[in-house]
Amino acid sequence: MAKKKGKVRIITLECTEARKEGKSPSRYTTKKNFQTHPERLEKKKYNSSLRRHTLHKEIK
Repeated sequence: MAKKKGKVRIITLECTEARKEGKSPSRYTTKKNFQTHPERLEKKKYNSSLRRHTLHKEIK
């Protein structure tokens, strides 16, 4: 029997500015409650290749 997906799922956040500059994008994983926040998540996180805080958006 298949297991039912829960309310909280693991998502991946990817940098939006690194690809424009030709560098590898940084990725972070976090948890999100899909019932209370169905929209895509956006956060400012640190990108080590750019050495500054950049906007990271939810992928997948």
